[in-house]
Amino acid sequence: MAVQEPALPLGGVAPDRTGKYRTDHLMVAEMIPAGSKVLDVGCGDGELLQLLESRGIDGRGIELSREGVNRCVAKGLAVVQGDADTDLVNYPDDAFDYVILSQTLQATRQPKPVLENLLRIGRRAIVSFPNFGFWKMRLQLLVGGHMPRTENLPATWYDTPNIHFCTIKDFVQLCDEINVKMERAVALDLYGRPVPLNLPWWVWNMFGEQGVFLLSRGGAGK
Repeated sequence: MAVQEPALPLGGVAPDRTGKYRTDHLMVAEMIPAGSKVLDVGCGDGELLQLLESRGIDGRGIELSREGVNRCVAKGLAVVQGDADTDLVNYPDDAFDYVILSQTLQATRQPKPVLENLLRIGRRAIVSFPNFGFWKMRLQLLVGGHMPRTENLPATWYDTPNIHFCTIKDFVQLCDEINVKMERAVALDLYGRPVPLNLPWWVWNMFGEQGVFLLSRGGAGK
C-alpha cells in the first residue's frame, strides 16, 4: 500500500538522556509546534501531557479510568473522564490543532469512527499503536501457538484491555480507505529506534514494534 505522498522523516529528535520520557512520546512531541492546542485521548496518567506542556503546548486530556483522571488532576493537568468511543462525538469540529491517540487505538471498540472523529475535531491527528505484525508477535504465534505477550503488551489474552489489534499494514490500509493523508510516519524497533525511512512497508510491518503516524484530512477525491 503506497502512502498518498512520501512520509517525511522527523528531524531534531534528541535522545532522552534522563530516561524520563518514552521514545514514542518524544516522537509525538516533536510533531507538534509550540503554542498548539492539543487534546490527548486516552491520556493515562498524563505523562505525555506533562511533556507537551513543558514545550509550551496547550494540552487537555480525556481518560476513561477514574484512577488515571485523578492522577492527572493531582499533577495540575486539565483532564476529564470520558470514553473515546462515545464522547468524541460531543466535541465541535476543528476544536483543536492536534488530537492524539497514543497506544489507545487497539483498546477502542470502534477504531474507524474514532479515527474519523479525531480528524473532525482536530486539524491533524497523531496516532501511535503497538504493531501486531512485529516479528516477535509472529514468532510466538507460529512457534509457541499462543497469543503473544511482549514488554509493550504484557497482559494475557483474558485480561487485556486491547480488543482490536492491528498491524502497520492494516493501519495504512484503513487510512487509505477513509481518505486520510499521512504526513509523517515512523516505525520504532524493539529498542525504540526509528526503522530507516527508505525501507519498504513490509520491513516496517515486520521490524517495527510500534508505529507513530501524523495524519490530516485527505482531499475531496482520491
